[in-house]
Amino acid sequence: MDATATIYRYYEHRLARSLPRDGLPHHIGVILDGHRRFARTEGHADYRQSYRIGMAKLEEFLGWSAELGIGALTAWVLSTENLRRPREELDPYFSVLMELFERLPKLARSVGFSLSVSGSLDLLPAELARAAKEAAEDTEPVPGRMHVNIALCYGGRQEIVDACRALVADLLATGCAPDRLVETIDAEGISDHLYAAELPDTDLVIRTSGESRLSGFLLWQSAYAECVFVDPYWPAFRRIDLLRALRDYARRERRFGA
Repeated sequence: MDATATIYRYYEHRLARSLPRDGLPHHIGVILDGHRRFARTEGHADYRQSYRIGMAKLEEFLGWSAELGIGALTAWVLSTENLRRPREELDPYFSVLMELFERLPKLARSVGFSLSVSGSLDLLPAELARAAKEAAEDTEPVPGRMHVNIALCYGGRQEIVDACRALVADLLATGCAPDRLVETIDAEGISDHLYAAELPDTDLVIRTSGESRLSGFLLWQSAYAECVFVDPYWPAFRRIDLLRALRDYARRERRFGA
């Protein structure tokens, strides 16, 4: 290991030790952005290699987060808008995602986390939707350990629409009169019908690739989330980038609108 690498590792170690354990976020949302730009920057012939590097990075990220004691993590791997991309871009990504879901149960057992998948899975190729559901079903809950939610074919507006529909359906099923629906629907009811309702609201959202917007990610849950936008493309994201994001989060005063 050369001198630069040694100094870098020492800095990373000091940064990790300096993080206040009681000041870390309970729920991190991460937007995995920049695969295609990374591929072009690195001169890859197609996007498949970039996608594979990105999914391997996600597996690393899950390990880093578990080591730090993060309680919940939502990773946005595919949006509903992404489905508009050409088939020559989507098909390789779909196959790489299937490879990821084949590996996740083993990783969950090794690292120690629970797994769920949320989104409009019915819009996906049947084999990918099936692989995602089977991965979640094959992952045993781990009380007291991190819960990982994979946002797959996810859109924040659609989640809120679906939550409202499910809430109305439940209210009608329990005998609520149609003319009382308006006064019965409330924020708590909508929260209880979100895709991953068991998770707390998001405390921190990290987006890679230098983009400074949420693009509809966890719109309801991120109402008071702190946001950190970092320059590296997702496949080039490093542990030190996560540590710096956590340091920035810990330094902020959260007021929740007060």
